[in-house]
Amino acid sequence: MNRQKIEGSSNLAEAGYNGERMTLEIKFHNGSIYQYCPITRAGWEGLMKAESKGKYFIKNIRSNPDISYQKVDEMQADN
Repeated sequence: MNRQKIEGSSNLAEAGYNGERMTLEIKFHNGSIYQYCPITRAGWEGLMKAESKGKYFIKNIRSNPDISYQKVDEMQADN
């Protein structure tokens, strides 16, 4: 999955979205990569439009009990 650089975030380095799989992929500044699912297109757009992407991520994605996640390594990440 193609990820876009996230400018100005102290935690999020890159983010990408696969609409067919409803999967969000985040690469953090520490190098770890996680995939979150299900993420709607509105959720993806909300993240990318948010003034603070880190705060949006914590409030709307990471703390949402309906969204599952898994850690992946660079080789597993959708490229």
